[in-house]
Amino acid sequence: MREFPIMTMTTAIPAAAADGPPKRRRTPILHILFGDLLAAGLTVTTGALILALLPALRWGVLDAVWSTADPGRCGAGGACWAFVAAKIRFILFGVYPADEQWRPLAVIGLVLAMVLVSLPPSHWGRRLLTAWGLAIGAMLALMWGGFAGLPFVSTANWGGLPVTLLLAILSLGLGFPVAVTLALGRRSKVPVPRFLSVLVIETIRGMPLVGLLFISSIMMPLLLPAGWSVDKLGRTLAALTIFAAAYLAEVIRGGLQGVPGGQMEAARALGIPVWKAVWHVVLPQAIQKVIPPLTNTAIVMVKNTSLVLIVGVFDMLSAARTAASDPVWPAPYAESYLFVGAVYFLICFAISLYARWLEGRVQEKDLR
Repeated sequence: MREFPIMTMTTAIPAAAADGPPKRRRTPILHILFGDLLAAGLTVTTGALILALLPALRWGVLDAVWSTADPGRCGAGGACWAFVAAKIRFILFGVYPADEQWRPLAVIGLVLAMVLVSLPPSHWGRRLLTAWGLAIGAMLALMWGGFAGLPFVSTANWGGLPVTLLLAILSLGLGFPVAVTLALGRRSKVPVPRFLSVLVIETIRGMPLVGLLFISSIMMPLLLPAGWSVDKLGRTLAALTIFAAAYLAEVIRGGLQGVPGGQMEAARALGIPVWKAVWHVVLPQAIQKVIPPLTNTAIVMVKNTSLVLIVGVFDMLSAARTAASDPVWPAPYAESYLFVGAVYFLICFAISLYARWLEGRVQEKDLR
């Protein structure tokens, strides 16, 4: 038998690989800060901003008055956070009766609980929608009272943070189905619904929210039948809902345009009715595509609730403005507005973080 030589192959292992993975070189901190002209400019600008904010830090923290029984101690050069502590209940709850302020506090807690329950996408569905409907009903019932021994409190005495949260949630919640209808109507091939949808959307989007609030506050009572009346809070909610619906409709329409037409054709080929195909196939894909602009619209609507003070609705900004006019305290307007701004920032920043997490989750699902 013929023998074949056995060939052996040896692979040279580089010294760096034999010693382990190469070590990552550390970039000197000076190179990061002043490595090129752009980095140097940003470093100098950031340093200048920090130096410029040092007086504000001293005013807001070092020289601030945090607690005092004498309002005259405020205004001596530092912030008067003692004013915020003394007026916190008025800013958060407005002129709601002091003995019943546990009710708006319970409303705030209920809102937070429902938001936490709604965060996981696995909880979305009819049950969650029903839970939100029941929760909104419970919130309004708590605020109104008039049952189970709770004194009745008219909407004229509502104020503060609960009004801000209720206006934002109700305007977005009621405006979303209207927005879906308008978006579908604008993309319809039937002339009449398309014309009506375009007319409503462009008319509302062409008006400032302040003007819409004035129209709803002044004109709505004149347009209602005799004997009918809607309080100021209801008229304000109607204006915010219409405004939110018009802007959400354009966002949803953009998402609908991004869904391939073959999705609807495939659903129709499988015998799925048109409304089911739109509801279960087209709309979920469209909404996933427009999560960032939907988030932006939600944040804008939360901030737009501060404009209701123009028509006399006592929201959180109105309460802070009224509290700052107390002659006992030395005009702490900056502290009042900073506190309210911090509350708005926390709400809007939380919405932004959740939307970013949700968008990342959708992208990971698409990559699988």
